[in-house]
Amino acid sequence: MFERRTLDGELEAVRAAHAPDAVVLRSEGDFETLPPERAMQLGAFVESFDPSAYAEAWVPPDAPEVLGRLAGGDVAIGAPGDGSVAWSRQTRPPVVIEKPRTEGSPADFVHFLVAEALVEVGLDVPEHFLGFFEGAYRDLDAAVPLGPGDTYQVAAALYDAWVGLRTRDAFETWPAERPALGEAWRDAGERLQPRVASLPESVATGDTDLPAAIELACSGVKHDLDLPAPFDALDVAAYRDRGAPYAVTWAEKVFDALES
Repeated sequence: MFERRTLDGELEAVRAAHAPDAVVLRSEGDFETLPPERAMQLGAFVESFDPSAYAEAWVPPDAPEVLGRLAGGDVAIGAPGDGSVAWSRQTRPPVVIEKPRTEGSPADFVHFLVAEALVEVGLDVPEHFLGFFEGAYRDLDAAVPLGPGDTYQVAAALYDAWVGLRTRDAFETWPAERPALGEAWRDAGERLQPRVASLPESVATGDTDLPAAIELACSGVKHDLDLPAPFDALDVAAYRDRGAPYAVTWAEKVFDALES
């Protein structure tokens, strides 16, 4: 079940600026991917459904089951790794859904997560990394010499970094224009920076595996953090412009260097 979420002044201003037709909801139950029957319950708040078009040929045979569901032609909203707030343009109008797992988190941080989703809804970006990589996901799968779960984690992180190169254009205006949201964005980045800065050492000592390190570094892009090498090569205009082919080449170089 779902219910409408009340937006405060700054959140409503973000919705008006970036996704004025979006419907913001709270979910009664937690989820990673909404099964079709539960997704259809959104019909009480939206006018129609338009499932994402992901080709089955993009999905490697041993990929996690969720990718097969996304390529199955049904409305499948959300995926593992989406976090506490999911969004979708598979409905008309689009939806932003806050999950119960936000309970207990600082209110300003939750507001930032909702605002981030509203900004993403308003961008012309794929809803899931499978729509970002398309057929190049098989190339990434070949470039990452690990299991399918690790490849999924790397793909989700690389997609988040690419989206973060776009969303932070909005976030950087918030400290002046939307102080509470701007402070939440800045505070989250400051908390993340020490962990990002120590990544080379923690990977070298084995305290952090490479997929987890990539995930952590990529999450720093939207906060405009200083990334250490080799992750700094993801915070460049070339990645923003070239997208998936750049991500695959970066992964090939990083994992080749690790094996040599």
